Formats: sequence, structure tokens, C-alpha cells
Amino acid sequence: MRIVPLPVRALSKEAFAHFGDVVETEGAELRMINQGSTERFHDLATIDVSDGGGSAIVSLFRGQPFSLPITISMMERHPLGSQLFFPLSQRPFLAVVAPDADGLPGEPVAFLCPPGTGVNYARNTWHHPLLSLEAVSDFIVVDRDGPGDNLEERVYGNAHYRIDAIAS
Repeated sequence: MRIVPLPVRALSKEAFAHFGDVVETEGAELRMINQGSTERFHDLATIDVSDGGGSAIVSLFRGQPFSLPITISMMERHPLGSQLFFPLSQRPFLAVVAPDADGLPGEPVAFLCPPGTGVNYARNTWHHPLLSLEAVSDFIVVDRDGPGDNLEERVYGNAHYRIDAIAS
């Protein structure tokens, strides 16, 4: 098995656009509501879950922390809906995504998501399961519930990718 180093990139809307949405308040449309007592950061991500009779659900995921090195040997995707992860703790996490290569995950790309920033994986986007860092971390997750098979998992056959360092 070949081990391929996987560098970690800073998360940006432009770099992540092919894979989904970066969920953050910076640059979002701000609306004052509730007689001016509440700021609403409007429409932060495209929730895409309705095909095939699906509906949006909100869940809490509690991710156990990973420590370095982190081996990326498999990816998953959800062909019937998007999946949004927003951290409730002020800790970074990793989002590892890959382009589609004829129905299989291609070479992965790793992003460091800073505290207070989430990601929304677009429908059918290959991604690694949740990669919490530093400590147990809670996430609000918005994804699809309903009929149909909404999970595909694939193992990388000829190589594993390894994250050895995370630049701050």
C-alpha cells in the first residue's frame, strides 16, 4: 500500500466551491429581525434534500478527536442530498473532500475549518466522515431523511493518504 502525504489547506469559499458551501457569517446578508434585537445571517448554504421524497432533518453529532497522523483510506457521499456540518464548539476541524473520478473518489483535498465556520457538502460530493480535532466536539448537522439509499462508501484501493501536519 502506497502512503501519499496529504497537505492541509486553509478553507475559503473559492477553494471549496466545487464541493459545496462554506458556512460562515463573513460576507453573508445581514438582516435585523425581532424588532432589531437579533441579527440574522441569511441563507448561508443550499440545503438540497427533497428529491425522492426526502426532507431536511437537524441532528447533533458528537465527534471524537483525531490525532496526527490521520490516515484517509475511505470516502463517502450522499447521492440524494447535501450534508451540512456546523461546529458548536470553538475548535477547528478538518473537511476532506475529493472530486468524482468515474464514480469513485479521486485524490482528496484537506481543508482546515477554523472555529465558528462550517461546511455544507453538496449532493454527491465525496468526503471523509467527520474529523474533529483537539477534543470531543459537537456539530449541528442538517441532512436528508427519507426513502432511498443515500450513502455510498468507497475504500481507496491502491493508496492511502496521510495528514502528518496541520499548519495554523
